[in-house]
Amino acid sequence: MSSVPWAESYLGQLRALAGDRTLMFVGARAVVRDADGRVLLIERSDNGHWALPAGAMELGESIAGCAVREVWEETGLTATAVTPFAMYTGPDRTFTNMFGDTYQLFVVAFRVDAWSGELLTATDETTNAGFFPPDRALPEPLSANVPELLADLTAFERTNQFILK
Repeated sequence: MSSVPWAESYLGQLRALAGDRTLMFVGARAVVRDADGRVLLIERSDNGHWALPAGAMELGESIAGCAVREVWEETGLTATAVTPFAMYTGPDRTFTNMFGDTYQLFVVAFRVDAWSGELLTATDETTNAGFFPPDRALPEPLSANVPELLADLTAFERTNQFILK
């Protein structure tokens, strides 16, 4: 697995062509838990927020493959089994990032059911990483999507119903 620099990524190349138009962002987020049920959060190097491993899908990649790659790029862990549990779409999922680029999200959330490797606390995309109990205060600043995604995972595990928002 290799990391793709932003300018060479599909979304980076598309952004260069499209300018300031709103683009569709197809991507994945992943919930990784340890044996104690703690949730893995990464501190993003671009904005300093604590978040779940996530990112944009590349051409030639499946959405599950995207989740696996993002976990590896941001944590050094190899996800060996994943289960999709939620999809986030629609105009209410439109946002403008810190670079002034606007995207409408189409994101699939995955539960990582099995993983291997040693956690890296710093990568090209992260400045820290760790496992945190989800029922206690999570580190701040926390990405706004983390509480919703963890609540949706709880609902999925309780009902076995895929979440569509």
